Amino acid sequence: MRVKVCGMTDVDQVNQLNQLGVEFCGFIFYPKSPRYVFKHMPAINIKRIRGNINKVGVFVNAYTDDILKTVDDCGLYLVQLHGDESPRECERISNYVSVIKAFRLSEDDNILWKIKDYIDVCDMFLFDTEGAGYGGTGKKFNWNVLKGLDIRKPFFLSGGIQNDDVFALKEFTNDPVAKDLFSIDINSKFEISPGIKDMDKVSQFVTQIKQI
Repeated sequence: MRVKVCGMTDVDQVNQLNQLGVEFCGFIFYPKSPRYVFKHMPAINIKRIRGNINKVGVFVNAYTDDILKTVDDCGLYLVQLHGDESPRECERISNYVSVIKAFRLSEDDNILWKIKDYIDVCDMFLFDTEGAGYGGTGKKFNWNVLKGLDIRKPFFLSGGIQNDDVFALKEFTNDPVAKDLFSIDINSKFEISPGIKDMDKVSQFVTQIKQI
């Protein structure tokens, strides 16, 4: 199982993730986030990060031209759109770089209806927990709302995932929807402070999840 660690603000920790075999690291380019990466490092430092890890830029309702400039300035491999971006905006960006469209889910969402206009214009989806405002809530949503669905697009599973969830994640992979499960996304439950990860916790999780 692939792993994405989001909200990174420290180059040394990104390099440690690379050594652990983590496939994706997320940098948040939303100024209102406590993990806003430009408070901690300039674009050139992000661009200089090398290794097998894929650099993902997380944006919320940013201007398309600004996103594409940041992709170039920071050497990003993927873009995660976590706001109210329209299918047309996603399509324009996906013509330049791979796009992950995030959807915040609640119990009564018609998920297939919610994603239908984005199927042909995005490369991947991410499912997170509905909450006030934008960004992660640190809380789980009910994964059962996904069970039995045919998403037809690789997706990241996010939302308050922690070490104790490894068994539940293994159970989730038995459902037909998991044929499209591409990666697990972790963040706040593995932090010492916003943007700084407890690398022992991350290492333990990665070791366990890679066995699924």
